[in-house]
Amino acid sequence: MDTVIQAHQSAQFVHPVYNPGAAGICPEMLEVAEEANRAGDYDLAAEIYSSQLADLQQPDRGLCLRKADALAQTGRIAEALDSYCIAANICELRPGELQLLVENIARTLREKELNINAKSTSCHNRGNGNDRVEADGAFEEEPLDLFSCRLCRCLLSEPTTLECGHTFCKHCLEEETVKDCIQCKHKLNKKDGQILTIGFRVNVILSSLLDKCFDAESKARRHWIEGEVSRKKHDYTDALEKYNKAVELAPSIGRLLGQRAELHMDSRNYSQAIQDAESMCRLKPLWPKAHYIKASALSKANCNDEALKEYFMCVALKPDWTTVKLEAQKVLSELCLRRTVSPLPYIPNRVVPPLASSPPPCSALYTPSPPLRGLAAPHRSDPAFSVSKSSPCEGPSDFSKHHLSPSSEAVKPLLEDVKSLASVLAALPAPPGGLKRRHSGDSPAFNPPSKLPRPDQACSSSHPPATSPGGRMVAADLLDSRDMECSLCMRLFYEPVATPCGHTFCLKCLERCLDHNPNCPLCKENLSEYLATRGYNKTLLMEEVLQRYLGDELVERKKIHEEEMKELSNLNQEVPIFVCTMAFPTIPCPLHVFEPCYRLMIRRSMETGTKQFGMCIADELKGFADYGCMLEVRDVKFFPDGRSVVDTIGVSRFKVLSHGQRDGYNTAKIEYLEDRKVEGQELAELQKLYVSVYDQASGWFTSLKDDMKSQIISHFGHLPGKDPDPQGNPSGPAWAWWLLAVLPLDNRAQLTILAMPSLKDRLIAIRRVLIFVTRKRPR
Repeated sequence: MDTVIQAHQSAQFVHPVYNPGAAGICPEMLEVAEEANRAGDYDLAAEIYSSQLADLQQPDRGLCLRKADALAQTGRIAEALDSYCIAANICELRPGELQLLVENIARTLREKELNINAKSTSCHNRGNGNDRVEADGAFEEEPLDLFSCRLCRCLLSEPTTLECGHTFCKHCLEEETVKDCIQCKHKLNKKDGQILTIGFRVNVILSSLLDKCFDAESKARRHWIEGEVSRKKHDYTDALEKYNKAVELAPSIGRLLGQRAELHMDSRNYSQAIQDAESMCRLKPLWPKAHYIKASALSKANCNDEALKEYFMCVALKPDWTTVKLEAQKVLSELCLRRTVSPLPYIPNRVVPPLASSPPPCSALYTPSPPLRGLAAPHRSDPAFSVSKSSPCEGPSDFSKHHLSPSSEAVKPLLEDVKSLASVLAALPAPPGGLKRRHSGDSPAFNPPSKLPRPDQACSSSHPPATSPGGRMVAADLLDSRDMECSLCMRLFYEPVATPCGHTFCLKCLERCLDHNPNCPLCKENLSEYLATRGYNKTLLMEEVLQRYLGDELVERKKIHEEEMKELSNLNQEVPIFVCTMAFPTIPCPLHVFEPCYRLMIRRSMETGTKQFGMCIADELKGFADYGCMLEVRDVKFFPDGRSVVDTIGVSRFKVLSHGQRDGYNTAKIEYLEDRKVEGQELAELQKLYVSVYDQASGWFTSLKDDMKSQIISHFGHLPGKDPDPQGNPSGPAWAWWLLAVLPLDNRAQLTILAMPSLKDRLIAIRRVLIFVTRKRPR
């Protein structure tokens, strides 16, 4: 009989087990009822439970609760309430036993009156975790706008930009519970509530922008935060004064009113709390938190019937808010029966009525059900299906006339509480169509008024006030490009970056300044730690403001930047020149970069994507030599003080056509050099010379001392092998450049050989050098 005694799948609370062997109960019919519950045919289940209760000498509490649950599932709330009250007279209801009633009343309200799909009420909290939702009860229905803090969901106050580029209220970041950026999970290095590394200063530009564009709300937000601080210190008088100032400046902020209402509740000023909660509900009729605050205030003011309506609204708007459902179940159980009426005489086939006067009792709407569908064997005449006029669901008038007077002192509290409960249900809409099976013999369905109170009468409305889809908007005449200019380049911010001291600059402008000095260009605060982390992430809020409100100006600014990058990437028109040492094609050339001009040059070569620049030796007259080698950056390692080690390798030779300068470093117009190719007899002679010089070079390198060979190999690598085709590379074979780099020649001699456009001439020169160094080598 386990199937008979277990609660149906939709109920989470297991009702007390009834005795299936009691006289008049048919176990087989109860099994059919349980199967009907599992199949979702709750009307059938309710009819079976009713027929079984009709033949009992005294009502079974568990069976009454199951009948009530089945009726609640069909939307027949009044009949369900009747059955719940019968069970309550037997033994006081526990809140958990009213779960299905609360859920179905809320579902009826949600679907019939609010026209809200159950999935849509919870989708906006998906991924946040229900525990967090219930902890704060925020349930913000409105999307966050551009100027909202993602932590407190209010207008940014003292906006503080983190190293990751996201901006929050300074007050929010100082909360102990905030350990990382909620948008990118960047960890905050905090000690004693302060952010140690980046972003603990107010962003000056954003703060000025918010004060200018949202003056009243910005001031209100400051008073609001001061009130929160005082409230945490339990200084309720000062907190209320701050909240009042904030409300005067911004009376339409629902969350502000909510916090003032909670403050009133802390001070036990429930009437004021209810007023603020009603104002919240008018502002945000579909915000569950507004109804929850009102319900809490009403409950503390002992207005449980009104509180219950608000709890129903909360569950209707947010079905998975478990805490509120439990509160509603608790209040509903108290309204059903605050005290047990004891002991009352029991008359067979009669029970203590739950309702006794206007409005009409729920049981008065009950009529015997027609034959059960789906059952062939049983007949209407079967005692299991007989429902007499004196059935357990009979109205209260007959019972009170014969057994209890409405004026009886024992029953008065019960009747008063039931009247309150009826008034609560009277404010609810009719059940959604299609849930209840109607029969020709049924009485009119329970159908209280379907209209919720108007916003100016109570707290809720089925339609929220019209709001701008974008939230807060900046007036066109309040913001111009001068508000968003970099103080270094005096142009509109491009890739704005905020420093730890709170100042904002273009990314490229800031990098150039830090090349020369690790201090803020405006306040002179030391930024060595910021420079060491190289956390140059764009301020995302500033980027969005520029795109939304200064789009045309930003497009023009971007166009200028792209033109500059295009010009810098033209390695024929203007090539950056690093004046330092000799470099050769295919040979590595590591560089230690510390001068500001070369920091900028290396950075630009990376930004343009060319990753190339020219290397020349110095010239006393012209500044740098007329020939050089292009280098390609393979890797850059930065040091905390801005220095870097750049790993490069030679690519190709070039001839300087003209000298120039740009932003402190040298530039040049160039043409690339390639070896002249030969054929026929000249090619045969070149190949013989090629093999001869290579063998001579290999013999010389082999004859060196081990320590010298180790030094050469560690810096330049091993001697490259012979290429099958000596003219395969436009710059000549790699081993010739390797040999030229390691031979003991001065820069001028190396430069002369580098500039030769003939491979034959270069090999002859190298052979002469090899003969010279071999003769000069000590024996």
